[in-house]
Amino acid sequence: MWRQVSNEGLPANEQLPFWADLLSRELAPLTLSSVKATVGFPARVSVLDLGSVRVAAFNSPPAHLRRTWADIRRADPGTYQLAFVSGTPLWISQRRQDSGLVFGDLVLWDVSHPFEGAVPDQGRHVQPVIMQLPREELPLPPDKVHRLLAQPLSARTGMGAILARFMTALDVYGPDCDRRDLSRLGAVALDLAGAYLAQHLGAYDDLPAETRQQAMLARVNAFIDHNLGDPDLGPADIAAYHHISVRSLHTLFRQQGETVAASIRRRRLERCHADLTNPRLRRRSISAIAARWGFLRPADFSRAFRAAYGVAPRELRRAALRSLPETQRAALSDK
Repeated sequence: MWRQVSNEGLPANEQLPFWADLLSRELAPLTLSSVKATVGFPARVSVLDLGSVRVAAFNSPPAHLRRTWADIRRADPGTYQLAFVSGTPLWISQRRQDSGLVFGDLVLWDVSHPFEGAVPDQGRHVQPVIMQLPREELPLPPDKVHRLLAQPLSARTGMGAILARFMTALDVYGPDCDRRDLSRLGAVALDLAGAYLAQHLGAYDDLPAETRQQAMLARVNAFIDHNLGDPDLGPADIAAYHHISVRSLHTLFRQQGETVAASIRRRRLERCHADLTNPRLRRRSISAIAARWGFLRPADFSRAFRAAYGVAPRELRRAALRSLPETQRAALSDK
């Protein structure tokens, strides 16, 4: 289930108390304070439930938060909080470890232990996406995970970048998923987070085989998306890059219900469809759009596109332009 909550319609003096109560319900009981509370604390959050996993995308002003043993005695959901931080930096301190300012990366904390955190006032809102992971379902022993608490964890390359992209995409596309899809995404979230944390702990090989497979599949999918413009992209190159056999690659893709080649073709056609319906690209030739996404033969592209969408590329582009509001069409014709 997906829902949005905002306090922006409340009087300024009620915004901070409302938000503090919301955080205590959505994350865990804690104390929230802000030096600018007297001038209002406008904030909002989008929450997506993925079975036992929950993802929350926040947008809120600078603040200080603290969770004590007394708060833990009130309620302990038994979760880790893994946050991807954007907008402005934040810091977390827990178990004598301090993250320092984290921005553009991930940071982890455990709500079963006291912690403290803050967002310095830099004139911008903080925009973390927080994934709540049930401790008992993460395939890693807590004593090892605790080594990673309140430490900056890279989200700029490799598995960290894949996990951060997955977390931020959920807020955009999650609302379109049905309950069964959301449950599957929860399982994928646990596998990705578990593989990422295990990698930092040097315990990747200790993970269950299914978790390692899901993590590999996510890496492969990210690689394919990044290299769709390469017309030579195929199973052999993908398998070699990831140091697995072509047979193992095909086995991974059986979980997705399509072959590797079919997956590449579908994604290329989706990118072409998006470009053809983008009015800003109306002057770019269809053959150039097709070539950008790996289709070097215009006739092959047109045939594949019509088979997938039931319409020729040129017809789709014309229909997309005709569907624009008249004011937008007029503005485009002036350029």
